[in-house]
Amino acid sequence: MALFSLNALAVEKPIKVWPAIAPGEKGDIGEETATPSKPGQKQVLRISNVSVPTLQFYPASSNNTGTTVVVCPGGGYNILAWDLEGTEVCEWLNSLGVNAVLLKYRVPRRKGLPPYHAPLQDAQRTMSFVRAHAKQWKIHPDRIGILGFSAGGNLAAMTSMHFEKRNYQAIDEIDEFSSRPDFAILIYPAYLTTAAGELVPEANVTKQTPPMFMQHAYNDGVTPESSVQLWLALKRIGVLAEMHITETGGHGYGLRVTDSNSHRWPARCEEWMRERGLLSK
Repeated sequence: MALFSLNALAVEKPIKVWPAIAPGEKGDIGEETATPSKPGQKQVLRISNVSVPTLQFYPASSNNTGTTVVVCPGGGYNILAWDLEGTEVCEWLNSLGVNAVLLKYRVPRRKGLPPYHAPLQDAQRTMSFVRAHAKQWKIHPDRIGILGFSAGGNLAAMTSMHFEKRNYQAIDEIDEFSSRPDFAILIYPAYLTTAAGELVPEANVTKQTPPMFMQHAYNDGVTPESSVQLWLALKRIGVLAEMHITETGGHGYGLRVTDSNSHRWPARCEEWMRERGLLSK
């Protein structure tokens, strides 16, 4: 296999997830763009046409616990809500003493493939990359989780359920490291149920699936049944999980304060992480 250096790394800059062209890329997506919100709209920086996925390491500057979380913004697998569900989340994690890795995965959806196909490749590779650099980054290799919102929540779930077999051919020594998250945080995850309200067939829940924290709103148009059905599947097989369903909140609130009780999920998630020993040094 071709080698990918573990030593020439600048953590303050974005790092390409793949040493060469990402698997299956044909160069037909168009130029990557970053579009700010128009006046009067919710402030969201939307990134689209990602064909060169990157990861960026945000180390906690104080009270570093050694715990690390890969962050997957949402956007329907069409765009990435970069600040709302990305950079702002990394700042929150850092405030807890948790390192963050912001993943810019490939969007939009690739024609003829499942929506999560290319993003899952990027997420699996990123999980392995982070674990491969645990010593260099001074993080715990067995305390690396994944957090995602909406489509990013779907991606976090798929990464947590598909780690025994990669969605691509291994290319170098990075891929010798496990891509399994040690825990997962799913915030209003999408696309996990069928029209009949059952878990999608690709939701491969096993006893090796990592523990999960889930937050959803009752009135979310992206059905809260995604969280409910996944929680039930985890419960039936004996995988620990915590779920919060607020009465209101809708969809796409990130960490921002709203009139709904839903914006309190970060405090609940912090408590969950603390209870699991993830916030101790």
